[in-house]
Formats: sequence, C-alpha cells, structure tokens
Amino acid sequence: KTDFINFISDQEWKSIEPVSSWFGPSSFLMSSMSALFQLSMWIRHCHNYLTENVGLPVWGSYAIFALATLFSGLILGLVSKQAEIGYCV
Repeated sequence: KTDFINFISDQEWKSIEPVSSWFGPSSFLMSSMSALFQLSMWIRHCHNYLTENVGLPVWGSYAIFALATLFSGLILGLVSKQAEIGYCV
C-alpha cells in the first residue's frame, strides 16, 4: 500500500511509457488472440460434450477434431488457390 501511495504522490507514473496501440486491449492483435482463446474454450466444451454426454471415447473425439482440422485446411487451401487463379486470369 505504501509503495502504491509513493508511486502516485512522487509522480513516478510519468516515467512509465504507455502501452503501444498495437498491444492495446482493443487492437486487432489482441482481439484476434481473444478469439483464439474463445475458440479453444469452445473446442474444449465440444470435446467434453462428446466424451461425457454422447459417450464417445477420447480417441474418437480427437479423431473428429483431427479430421475437421484436415478438411478445413483443405477447403481453405482450395479457396485460396481459386482466389489466386481467379486473380491471375
């Protein structure tokens, strides 16, 4: 408590540089990181649902997520390649 009061009263806060806008809470980078954390929590929720409620074995849940990752990568690759081909024509 004393250190905080001294920090304010001695105006030590003026010597601290503000956080860059690139790393600010509302920046694109931090919003993207937040979306990734939310996605990971959603995946965890789905995994728990599949294993606890549906009765799927853990390896089955992992297999579903592995296949979903492969197919989404395939689709994104095809879409980006089509956009590249369409752009060049």
